[in-house]
Amino acid sequence: MFAVVGTLWNTFFLGSLLYAVCQIGGPQLSNVNLLANLLFGSIISAVDPVAVLAVFEEIHINELLHILVFGESLLNDAVTVVLYHLFEEYAALDQLSFRDISLGFLSFFVVALGGVFVGVVYGIIGAFTSRFTSHIRVIEPLFVFLYSYMAYLSAELFHLSGIMALIASGVVMRPYVEANISHKSHTTIKYFLKMWSSVSETLIFIFLGVSTVAGPHSWNWTYVISTLIFCLIARVLGVLGLTWFINKFRIVKLTPKDQFIIAYGGLRGAIAFSLGYLLDSKHFPRDMFLTAIITVIFFTVFVQGMTIRPLVELLAVKKKQESKRSINEEIHTQFLDHLLTGIEDICGHYGHHHWKDKLNRFNKTYVKKCLIAGERSTEPQLIAFYHKMEMKQAIELVESGGVGKIPSTVSMQNIQPRPKTIERFIPTLSKVKEEEIRKILRTNLQKTRQRLRSYNRHTLVADPYEDAWNQMLIRRQKLHHIEQRTNNFLTVPAHKLDSPTLSRARVGSDPLAYEPKPDSEGLPMITIDPASPESVEMMNETQEDEDEIGITMKIQEPPSPGADDVFAPSDSPNSQRLQRCLSDPGPQPEESQPFLQKPE
Repeated sequence: MFAVVGTLWNTFFLGSLLYAVCQIGGPQLSNVNLLANLLFGSIISAVDPVAVLAVFEEIHINELLHILVFGESLLNDAVTVVLYHLFEEYAALDQLSFRDISLGFLSFFVVALGGVFVGVVYGIIGAFTSRFTSHIRVIEPLFVFLYSYMAYLSAELFHLSGIMALIASGVVMRPYVEANISHKSHTTIKYFLKMWSSVSETLIFIFLGVSTVAGPHSWNWTYVISTLIFCLIARVLGVLGLTWFINKFRIVKLTPKDQFIIAYGGLRGAIAFSLGYLLDSKHFPRDMFLTAIITVIFFTVFVQGMTIRPLVELLAVKKKQESKRSINEEIHTQFLDHLLTGIEDICGHYGHHHWKDKLNRFNKTYVKKCLIAGERSTEPQLIAFYHKMEMKQAIELVESGGVGKIPSTVSMQNIQPRPKTIERFIPTLSKVKEEEIRKILRTNLQKTRQRLRSYNRHTLVADPYEDAWNQMLIRRQKLHHIEQRTNNFLTVPAHKLDSPTLSRARVGSDPLAYEPKPDSEGLPMITIDPASPESVEMMNETQEDEDEIGITMKIQEPPSPGADDVFAPSDSPNSQRLQRCLSDPGPQPEESQPFLQKPE
């Protein structure tokens, strides 16, 4: 958003306002047309990566702000190159057509994606070459520098984005080249690049200072001051507008302090000066443009760059943590990544964790085997990270002279060449056992790798049997309630086969098919209406034999099978008496007395 949309906004905002200034600024500015101002806007709106690196590395800002500003300065190179060449070509034409504008819009994708493609190709070639350099370690750094610079030159040769090609080649090359080259080559590349970047920054600003003193200038107060003010206004408005839109989709919001640092860190540098230096003086006022560019560069680099560190301290902006990542953090990070991938599979939602897992599997299965030599191509990521940490810690201890105090967590096997490990014998399963295990897993495990339909309450279809299920649920709850109350108060043990629970189950499943026992005529009887479990009638409370104690149930057939009398209360005297009995059992009999007394 900042690199593409923000750069386009700055270009057209600056170009249109400067064109308005030229129209009212006097005779010296009246000959500067709209295309020239738009070209100048595309040059001056690009944030420079060299200046950003030089300033932000010193203030140790947190990773989020660093990658936002530095990433914008890297990725806006494609937009700057496209707009620069586009307006330069348009200025040479007598008349613009719709075809020219559409081709210019498409050229942005060609320049950006073309630069990335060139960088990926050179990165793969460099990684593949480093696989065969184990016998000649001296030339390993040379190959890294050669392929990186070739990517940049090839992209610039075809007017593609050279910085995008350089970024892509570095991203592709690093994980594979780092696994192939020796530690000495790695140290050489690291410190040589640091040294050469410092030398390049120094040479760029020396050339800038020499051009400022010796070069021809055309000073115009109106144009220079307007350029400086409009650059600051466009940067602030662009950051505020884009951050307001971005915060709607971010979990961690960008605070006003972060927005101020992003807007204040938009430094201009060598890219703007180089593009302005290459302008053709026949079509554009080159000297006036160079004077305004140098003024903006000096203000942003010296004024903003020197005051950003006190402002960071004053605003108490979060800084970068210098602590290194531990094995524990790496384990938990990988565990959470695998966990979120599994959750996305179960939910049927394919997010970035799912695609990250796919890319990691493809990289491990195919790419590593082709670009990494030896056993490190099959080494797990966690083990590789552990070996890398061991190597760093051991070398730091050796360099500091603490070889005798190496802790137990550091193994010297990574410093010395490791012997070849003997492969363990792993017993294999038979074909029958393997097929049986696969069958069990296939039938019992859920098939998660499927696209599931998302839930939407507006598209749900009403269940036609929902009322019937509700009625059935209410009846079951009432039966369960009656059973609990009966077990609490009617404590006379019943026969196991003719218990009230089994009888109710039979009555509920098929009331007409149940018949009471033939020898239960002399026992107390309870008549139950299946349609209404609350209407229970007590009958024949007599007992002939003291040893035969129990209660059986007699079914009263419902008057109409479809009658909806679930909630209809029964007003019969027997049911009222039973309800009073269940709610208030009255005085309890002594333990020596039976529950049912013999009639005298």
